[in-house]
Amino acid sequence: MELLIDFLQNTGWYMLDYRYVIMIAIGTLFCYLAIAKEYEPLLLLPIGFGVIIGNIPFFKGFGLGIYESNSVLHYLYFGVTSGLYPSIVFLGLGAMTDFTSMLARPKLMLLGAAAQMGIYFTLLSALALGFEPKEAGAIAIIGGADGPTSIFLTAKLAPHLIGPIAIAAYSYMALIPIIQPPIMKLLTTKAERCIHMPDDSRVVSRKELLFFPIVGVLLCCLLAPASIPLLGPFFFGNLMKVSGVVDRLARTASSSIIDTATIFLGFTVGASTQADVFITTKSISIFFLGSVAFSIATASGLIFAKIMNLFLKEKINPLLGAAGVSAVPGSAREVHIVAQRDDPTNYLLMHAMACNSSGVIGSAICAGILWSFLL
Repeated sequence: MELLIDFLQNTGWYMLDYRYVIMIAIGTLFCYLAIAKEYEPLLLLPIGFGVIIGNIPFFKGFGLGIYESNSVLHYLYFGVTSGLYPSIVFLGLGAMTDFTSMLARPKLMLLGAAAQMGIYFTLLSALALGFEPKEAGAIAIIGGADGPTSIFLTAKLAPHLIGPIAIAAYSYMALIPIIQPPIMKLLTTKAERCIHMPDDSRVVSRKELLFFPIVGVLLCCLLAPASIPLLGPFFFGNLMKVSGVVDRLARTASSSIIDTATIFLGFTVGASTQADVFITTKSISIFFLGSVAFSIATASGLIFAKIMNLFLKEKINPLLGAAGVSAVPGSAREVHIVAQRDDPTNYLLMHAMACNSSGVIGSAICAGILWSFLL
């Protein structure tokens, strides 16, 4: 009987308390949303299952937990804390990105810049709520709606907040179909949503596509050198894509490499949400600030597009401003869907991707600026 009692006391069932049950329920919800609703399944499924794994209680000192030295999960988590996985993801994103639409209509890049206002508003809000400057900077980047960038900056400024910030950033990216459409409809009229973008964009030459990643990395990284770990791989991946001489490398970067990094990034971030270190007042505040940041970023892009229309002869569809956040390609897809609900002949996807791509660059620059100022 004594052996039986000892065995039972060593099971996870015995150590399970309400905090772990809550987190396991959240992980299960993420898996449900990924499978049943198909909300960003590439992100939510590994994160959700990671949350479940990370909240199975165990005795400390066995080398099992993600925060215990020499555990398998701890070694995998190194790719998060060092910024390795986000850099690899950016390499793949660069190899997947087509900048043709953005270069054909450079003014759309302004919308990607405008959407970053959510970052700076959230920075001030976090400071006002009592967060330390480094913590506030890490929380603020959620406004860029870019998961890898959020994880990278948090690893540098406030590694103890990686779990809640990463979960918040990826949650709001996955919930774009729920969060963004109401804001789009609130800030635009039906007539504005029905504006057609002309299809007669100028032809972008191959030379422009080749020069862009080189000029882009110089302009961006000279402005914010701390963004090199993200934008360096990003523009290199794009150069591989457009060069046409390393197709095998470009395909690998945009498929197996980014997929592998995404699996380990999502799984280990999910596993880092152990209930005993995750369920805190700070985590709740981060989720609140994250929702505000994402909403303000969306609204900033929409409002700036409407302001631009005051000075443009050829009007742009204000919905494109909502694609200025870095959630590629979710926000661009949602802009296109919302426009088509009012006018099935209105095709905004490629124009929205131009704003989306510039948003990725903009959020990485903001992360570099915050890192250099707050470190």
